Amino acid sequence: MSIESSSCSWQEGLYDGEVYVSGEQPEIMGLIKLNSNENPFPPAPEVLQAIVEFDARALRFYPKGDGSPLRKTLADIYGFNDSNIFIGNGSDDVLALAFKACFGKNKPILFPDISYSFYPIWAKFFGIDFETVPLDESFRIVPEDYAKENGGVVIANPNAPTSIGEGREFIEEILKNNEDSVVIIDEAYAAFGGFSAGELVHEYDNLLVVRSFSKSRSLAGLRLGYAIGSDLLIKTLISVKDSFNSYPVDSITIAAGMAAIESEDYFRMSIAKIREVREKTAEQLKGLGFKVLPSSTNFIFITHERVEAKVLFNYLRMKNILVRYFDKPRIDNYLRITIGTSDEMETLLEETANFFQS
Repeated sequence: MSIESSSCSWQEGLYDGEVYVSGEQPEIMGLIKLNSNENPFPPAPEVLQAIVEFDARALRFYPKGDGSPLRKTLADIYGFNDSNIFIGNGSDDVLALAFKACFGKNKPILFPDISYSFYPIWAKFFGIDFETVPLDESFRIVPEDYAKENGGVVIANPNAPTSIGEGREFIEEILKNNEDSVVIIDEAYAAFGGFSAGELVHEYDNLLVVRSFSKSRSLAGLRLGYAIGSDLLIKTLISVKDSFNSYPVDSITIAAGMAAIESEDYFRMSIAKIREVREKTAEQLKGLGFKVLPSSTNFIFITHERVEAKVLFNYLRMKNILVRYFDKPRIDNYLRITIGTSDEMETLLEETANFFQS
């Protein structure tokens, strides 16, 4: 057998499935980076203090497998037991494990046709049948569309990339229509103005709420997320993790996460600033003729009837301003713009105005 034919044989077994495409992370001097929904402010000072004061000698020991004492800190702050909290390496890690843990029925799971683009990739990776449910003409999720037989429901609230958030009545309608399925509510952006379904975990045993430290707590570089759910859901998540991914959250990240979650004043201050800049930016873009969807997140989703989104995207990139363009059906004439600092958003607005003048 030739080397060439042997090579072809083993290559057939390599993974060649669909992969998630994240926002660009270029290293360009002077770049205004508004494409990945990162927080424009640094973590709380207490986080830096926790990292600086961390005893490096402790790194020779493995971290706590269940994420404690952060698990206990979160439980105490939000009014749960430790058994209601799961800690993971970012909310993506938590969500991926939840797909494997919660969607074992031979029925398709449901999620919106326009939402976090990792959902269909996880479903395909784990061999889970799925059905995408179209948003309405206003890019809203219609709860009645999820009142049918399924193997589970996944809703990002607020939704991404549309930025639209729904309230308690919406979430409860989804839950009441799906008592025989696990309902996952992905709350990566809820801190910026959306309703948080965490309190509903006390009432609905089939509800799993997933949150992130990346956006609202400015810890994207540490990879930290968690889930809140019933004892049984959390126990199942832990079982799947211990069977599939034995690597727990590291000790430094646990210390930083505890400091971040306890820095409530700083958290509220940074959220308030982002919301203020978001509303100001939205109004100024409307003045330039843009349609801006109502946002409950740290980004806005915009379109203009006289401007091709991709053309504006390329123009801004040429001006060292990076936003997010999605070459996908229904949203290929929209741009998603992360809310940066006041100065960054002023530059964005100036260059956008210059685009129209040119």
